[in-house]
Amino acid sequence: MTAGDKQDDVAVDGMTMTGMSLEALDAVVWDGLETGRPIDPVEDVPRTLRRLALAGAEATEEDCYPLYSLVTRDGCETPSAMPVALPFVVALAADPGMGARVFLVELLVAMNEPGQAEEDWARARDLLADPEPAVRRAAIPLARSVARLLDRWRVETDPAVRLPVLIALGEAAAEPEADQDAVDAARAALADVLGGDDPVMWVAAVYASAGLDRELAVRQLDRLVEVFSDLGVRPRFEDVWFVPNVEGPCDRETLVWWVARRLEHDPEAKLSFTARLIEASRWTGDALLCREALDVAWQLLIQRRSVAPTLLPLAGGLLDDPDGAVRLRAANILAALGPAAAPYADRLAELLDDDGADEYLDGTVGEIAHWALARIGDPRALPGLIEQLRAQEEEHGRGYGTAEPRRPDITDVLIPLRAHADVLLPAVREAIRRGGARGGATRGFLAVLEAWGADAVPALPDLLPLLADTWTSISVVGVLRAMGPAAASAEPALRTCQVLDYPGNHWSVTWTAACISGDRAAALRLLGDAVMAAEEPEFGPFGALAEFGHDAAPYADRVRSIMENGTQWSRLSAAITLMSITCDSGPAMKVLEEFVLPIAAGGDQFGAFRDALQPLIRIGEISPAIQTALLALQQSERRLSQLEGYQRIFQDEELRGLIEQALVCAQVSPAEAC
Repeated sequence: MTAGDKQDDVAVDGMTMTGMSLEALDAVVWDGLETGRPIDPVEDVPRTLRRLALAGAEATEEDCYPLYSLVTRDGCETPSAMPVALPFVVALAADPGMGARVFLVELLVAMNEPGQAEEDWARARDLLADPEPAVRRAAIPLARSVARLLDRWRVETDPAVRLPVLIALGEAAAEPEADQDAVDAARAALADVLGGDDPVMWVAAVYASAGLDRELAVRQLDRLVEVFSDLGVRPRFEDVWFVPNVEGPCDRETLVWWVARRLEHDPEAKLSFTARLIEASRWTGDALLCREALDVAWQLLIQRRSVAPTLLPLAGGLLDDPDGAVRLRAANILAALGPAAAPYADRLAELLDDDGADEYLDGTVGEIAHWALARIGDPRALPGLIEQLRAQEEEHGRGYGTAEPRRPDITDVLIPLRAHADVLLPAVREAIRRGGARGGATRGFLAVLEAWGADAVPALPDLLPLLADTWTSISVVGVLRAMGPAAASAEPALRTCQVLDYPGNHWSVTWTAACISGDRAAALRLLGDAVMAAEEPEFGPFGALAEFGHDAAPYADRVRSIMENGTQWSRLSAAITLMSITCDSGPAMKVLEEFVLPIAAGGDQFGAFRDALQPLIRIGEISPAIQTALLALQQSERRLSQLEGYQRIFQDEELRGLIEQALVCAQVSPAEAC
């Protein structure tokens, strides 16, 4: 609409304007009104509205953007400028000559909050009957009642508008405050579609009915699989499945995800839906469907342990699929399953040179197959593994990929391969020499060497040059401490290493030098003096006393005091340390229970849970309360992890392994364990 265009009369501040006349806009007193954000001056509201009116057919989405922060709510209060701007925005959105009508309607949706005066929005809701289908579709959220949606449903003829109206109708009818008569009418409308022969509208009706009958999708699994796997139906989804505030149509693959979410309440049904889609896609050669179903399967796997037996043969059978992106996903599932995937090791070994990939995901089939063999423990994974990991870590932008499947981190691949350290170390050492202190993979390899401890001692000569660079020096200090006295020859270099000027770094160097010197008594004296000298006891290095067991008995009272009076996390460390010193679980057990029992009740402090389990395993004693909690967790279906992706599975495996050990060790007497 241009400045001279005419439209129905609109009342603004008591005066009548024709269309959105600039005179009426100028007549508004904006002073004293507030915008959605205090930093935005209210004068920007009429300025932006004027710009849109003058742009007319040339107006764009970008021209509308400023109004979102000006007249929509950002917090608890609706900005006072919003009701004053409302009739102008409605006038612009209703103008057939305006170039940004859909975006203006979406702005109205963002402005429309519960509790606003009905009369202020009457003209905005007229947009539900606009001649333009895209405008009608964008206006659907403005209906805000089952009755209005039913009115629209009964007269709407455009399939690409009928479908989102149907979905909105089902969702509105499921709201607690919905009028019962209107709800009954909505149920009838949905039932009518469910009994029809349009497969896409039928899926929409199943989807829309979830709030009224969440078991409907479960009962209709057979037909859902049939419709989604019908290649002839696939294009029709994109013809009609539009959703307000989502740009463009939804394709079939997106809707597989949406329908799968409607099955969240029934994990078995969701797994069945996913597995059957995978099987159907293999028969029809439908790679797009297979990829999407495998992505749903992956999410199931990282959430629930019990899906593994179902997914194992499905993934194994897809290693021969002609589509590289399918093979990539299949190999990724097998990698996550680890030793259980051993029956497919030969086929994985044949894929080591497979460069199949997915343009939106990280890595090739060969790289993921390499990882899968490593997880299985197959020695065929070892040749070339270190070079592959080094190359991937030095790729530009490598750290920004989070979608899965993705190539695993160096530490996640190599730390579990400690038994093969003698084979892998020459290549690791070469990679460190090539990368130097600033190499993209160097610190990852150092973390692996620290975890390997004494088995990494042959790499010692390659570590000493890295002590001269603050980028790697503290990492190397950690490796030397893990090596212990076997790294004694590094002590002179260690004492002159370069670290960032932070007290903790200097203490770490001094403490490590004492640890590798082989003089255990001197190391204990150094540590004990630091513990006793700490102005704030819980900030001292008291946790390191656990390594000295009974020998640290002179400091037990200090540790006990921290356990009894410290903060939550220092109390945990103190309880662990005290158990190691005294081999007496009594005083510490109650503290450890504080970090074990909540996990069985649904807690998510899994790092503290792991730290609490380790001393229990070492001492070989658990309380009845802890035993009950661990037995419950042993049977639990959920993943014991707060991480994402494959690391969620790894942490769950680690913690479940500790749970098994704790339950077994509970049968050993404390005296034997100590």
